[in-house]
Amino acid sequence: MSAYPQLRLLALAETGTHAIFAAAFDAYAVAETTLAGRLLDWLQPGMLCLADRGFVGFDLWQAACATKAELLWRLRANQVFACETALPDGSYLSRLYASPAHRRRQEGGVLVRIIDYQLDSVPEAEPVYRLITTLLDPATAPAGELAALYHERWEAEVLFAEIKVTLPGRRLMLRSRRADLVEQEVYGLLLAHFALRHLMVQASQALGAADARDPDTLSFLHTVRVVRRHLPLHAAFSPSATATDAGADPG
Repeated sequence: MSAYPQLRLLALAETGTHAIFAAAFDAYAVAETTLAGRLLDWLQPGMLCLADRGFVGFDLWQAACATKAELLWRLRANQVFACETALPDGSYLSRLYASPAHRRRQEGGVLVRIIDYQLDSVPEAEPVYRLITTLLDPATAPAGELAALYHERWEAEVLFAEIKVTLPGRRLMLRSRRADLVEQEVYGLLLAHFALRHLMVQASQALGAADARDPDTLSFLHTVRVVRRHLPLHAAFSPSATATDAGADPG
């Protein structure tokens, strides 16, 4: 047993900026799919939600579809989807069922699109990658483009490394022994990460639209070091003096 509490955290983040805009966490025993259900209210029409293996189930998929956001999630290797309609780009239409019994009876299935692809030139790549999506039209969302886009999801792994290692300066350990204080620690880390990422977006646009850079090209570690060097300058003031200068009652 660990000497410190452990928790499971799930987050929604922009892949382009690494900014976490919603998070849910609970005891480590709570499943990721349970946490995912708590985040669905943050999905909106016009968004494309990417998710890794382990989330595709009938109930969660239906609930996520109800938000009107588009979905592009990875499938587990053992999930079965029969080809109903082959599409010109190599993908195909199929149906997601609530259970194997429903699938055998072809009862109550939800129409989805399946994309299988390989990464032949990538060392240690898996034999086949399989995606499921709500984007059914290959003319507006070609399979090749969606496959390439899905790999942007790996930005989440970089993001969590920023929070768990780069930001604290070493491997993160939550030291609080009470649940409410652990929650406070986690929110503190998430807010600090969001503030740093917001600063990086501002820096990427500082030269104007013509010369703006992708925030992904900036170094999070360098940003943390710059902010740490400047923190003593911003913290060296008297709260009472500041209140007096602002015309407030320091008492």
